[in-house]
Amino acid sequence: MGDVFCSSFVTSFSSSLNSSQLIFPPNQRLRKGLVSFSYISSVSGSSSSVGFRARKQLASVKVHATVTETEQPKWWERNAGPNMIDVHSTQEFLNALREAGDRLVIVEFYGTWCASCRALFPKLCRTAGEHPDILFLKVNFDENKPMCKNLNVKVLPYFHFYRGADGQLESFSCSLAKFQKIKDAIVLHNTARCSIGPPRGVGDLNLGSLSAAKEKQAESTAT
Repeated sequence: MGDVFCSSFVTSFSSSLNSSQLIFPPNQRLRKGLVSFSYISSVSGSSSSVGFRARKQLASVKVHATVTETEQPKWWERNAGPNMIDVHSTQEFLNALREAGDRLVIVEFYGTWCASCRALFPKLCRTAGEHPDILFLKVNFDENKPMCKNLNVKVLPYFHFYRGADGQLESFSCSLAKFQKIKDAIVLHNTARCSIGPPRGVGDLNLGSLSAAKEKQAESTAT
C-alpha cells in the first residue's frame, strides 16, 4: 500500500509541476527531475538496507548452526569416565597394563567405520560406569595396525582381558547381541584376589621391541 501512495504522490507532484511550467523559469523544471530522483533513490535505498539486514541475520543463523554441529564429539571419542582410556600407541598400551597393577583390564579393539563397534559402544560405556574398579582401554585398529596384528586381532570388535601377574586371561570377539559374554567374563575374572609377582601384560609377545622400532622410525623421518 505504501508503494501505491508513493507512486500517486510522485505522479501528482509531477503533474503540478508540468501545469506550472509556464510561470517557472527553465531551471525550475530541472529541479523537478532532481526532486523526483532524490525521493525514489531514498525509497530504494531504504528497501535495500532492509534486505541487507535480513541477509546478514540469515547468515548469522547459518554460521551458528554449523559451529554447534562441529562441537559434538564423534561416537568413539566419548568415554564413560576416568576408568575408560584411549590408547594411541604401543607404548601407551604397555604403560597402561603395567600401571594397572592387579586391576582387571578390559581392552576393546574397534574401528571407527565398524557398525557393530558403534552399536555395542553405549552398552560398554554403561558397563564401565557400573565397574569403576575395572580399567577399560580403547584401541583404534586403524591407528595401531602393527600392534593389533601381533595381538592376533582379526575381527572387530575384539576384546582382551588382562590382570596383573596372570597376564592375558582370555580374548574373544563380541557383538551387541552377545554382550552377555563380556558380563560373564567380568564375573569370572573380577574377583577379590592378589596376584603374586609383577603385571605380566601381554606375556611372551615382544611388543616393547615393536614400540621401540616405531619410535626409531619416527625419529629418522623427522630428521
